[in-house]
Amino acid sequence: MWDQNFEDLLRGFLPFIGADEPLTEDAPLRDLGLDSLGIVELLAALEGGYDVRFQDDALGRETFETPGVLWKVLSGLLTEQAA
Repeated sequence: MWDQNFEDLLRGFLPFIGADEPLTEDAPLRDLGLDSLGIVELLAALEGGYDVRFQDDALGRETFETPGVLWKVLSGLLTEQAA
């Protein structure tokens, strides 16, 4: 799935999930408390934490729908960066 750093960063922006609750790939991030401001802050945290830049086409709401979608976009950026 994803690395622990991703989960730790993401959980910091999800006030409606308990520390002992599993974060599933298809969990709706909005339902877990991720709002518009949180998306902007999460984006900055991910870019800083992984030394990547999200392109404009990855900044849509759909990128931040679920942890699985967000990880897929982020891991794609990491793969591109490594090439």
